[in-house]
Amino acid sequence: MSKRLPVLKPREVISALEKAGWYVYRQKGSHLIMHKAGSPNIIVIPLHTHDLPKGTLRGILSDAELSAEQFIELLKQ
Repeated sequence: MSKRLPVLKPREVISALEKAGWYVYRQKGSHLIMHKAGSPNIIVIPLHTHDLPKGTLRGILSDAELSAEQFIELLKQ
């Protein structure tokens, strides 16, 4: 059973993804594009001041090929 994802701001998600090897590739408007060496995927993160919706966060984790448990461990580091 997967763990519940916490409510997070975009900057907290970016910080956790950087710990997993993702880096900021570029930014266009209010969206940040992240890339990881060796991965064909890109991650688009909206840079809004409010919390990320759970569906958006799940989509980001899917693109990053991370489970909820792996992501929560990155948040704790």
